[in-house]
Amino acid sequence: QVQLVESGGGLVQPGGSLRLSCAASGFDLRYYRIGWFRQAPGKEREGVSCIASNDNIREGRSYYVDAVKGRFTISRDSAKNTLYLQMNSLKPEDTAVYYCATDVLITPDADCNSSAMKYWGKGTLVTVSS
Repeated sequence: QVQLVESGGGLVQPGGSLRLSCAASGFDLRYYRIGWFRQAPGKEREGVSCIASNDNIREGRSYYVDAVKGRFTISRDSAKNTLYLQMNSLKPEDTAVYYCATDVLITPDADCNSSAMKYWGKGTLVTVSS
């Protein structure tokens, strides 16, 4: 059974950093497309960053929404079967509930389409405020 459990959210001042974690079980996340999504109050859920399948030679391609490029980094640890999102230079507009999700699809494409995701975690709240 596929399960995703996020952690690492919290309150941080503008300009600060957080690292989100998503512990996966029921599948080996190296081989499947997986990513981070967020939903701010009153807004639609959006894809923040996704990573394509690892082909055993190199890590999969990654995608970042324009608003986070250069500030956020997605990565995964196969030994821990965990996905991460390192968030630096946080801004108030990054405030949202962050979700981990996967479509358990083996693909070289890092498309970050929330409607295509089949399994979701319950989310972790990130609040950026002074």
